[in-house]
Amino acid sequence: MTAPVFLVDHVHAGTVTLDGPEGRHAVSVRRLRVGEEIVLTDGRGTGGYGAVAAVEGKDRLDVTVTELRHDPEPAPRITVVQALPKGDRGELAVETMTETGVDAIVPWAAARCITQWKGDRGTKSLAKWRATAREAGKQSRRLRFPEVADAATTKQVGELLSDADFAAVLHEEGAEPLATAALPTTGDIVLVVGPEGGVSPEELAAFAEAGAKPYRLGRSVLRTSTAGTAAAALLLGRTGRWS
Repeated sequence: MTAPVFLVDHVHAGTVTLDGPEGRHAVSVRRLRVGEEIVLTDGRGTGGYGAVAAVEGKDRLDVTVTELRHDPEPAPRITVVQALPKGDRGELAVETMTETGVDAIVPWAAARCITQWKGDRGTKSLAKWRATAREAGKQSRRLRFPEVADAATTKQVGELLSDADFAAVLHEEGAEPLATAALPTTGDIVLVVGPEGGVSPEELAAFAEAGAKPYRLGRSVLRTSTAGTAAAALLLGRTGRWS
C-alpha cells in the first residue's frame, strides 16, 4: 500500500512538523506511528517522502523528509467547466474528476441549472467543492491538486473557451465523437459539461462563437455529475497523460 499523503504549506528536506487538522488526522485517525512512511505535499506539485520521526500528543508529529519530488506542469492542461448539479452531486463530480486527474474545475451557473449559488449558500458550496478537491487529491496520492475557480457566468466561460487550444461542449447531439477529435499535445483543453436540463441554444451559440464545438461521448447520456469524469478519462488516455 502506498504511503498516505498530507497537505502542508511548504515542503523541504529534513524535519517537517505536521500539526493542526492534518496532524490530528495523521495521529488520531490514521494512527501513524514512528517509522511509518508518509508523504507531505504542498498541493502545487512538490512532494516530500519520508517517515514519521516522532509523535507528540494527539495532533502533532515530526516527519523526516529524505526525498523531494516535483510533479511537472501537466501537458496538455485539462479544465472542466462543470454546471452546478443538484444536491451533493457537485461534490461527487469534483471528487471523481480530481481522482481521475483533471487540472482545474470551474463551477458554472448555467441557465438551466436548478441549483443556484447565491449569497452565503454560494460561499459555502464553493468551500465544499474546494475541500472535496483537496481531500480527493490526497486520497488519490496527487502532488498537484486541481484548482477550483470561483463560479463563472456564461460570458466568463466563453472567454475561457476562446483562450483554449481545444474547446468542447459535451452534447448528446454533437455530430462528432470526442473520441475522434483532434487534440493538442500542449496548451489548454477546456471542456464544458452542462446541467441536467442541458445546455440552452443561446449558450451553445455563445460557446460556438468562442470556438467550442459540441461533441458527444457515446450512445448513452450520462448525468452531469459523471460526464466530466468520463470525458476527462478519455482525454487523459488520448493525450498520453495516462501512458
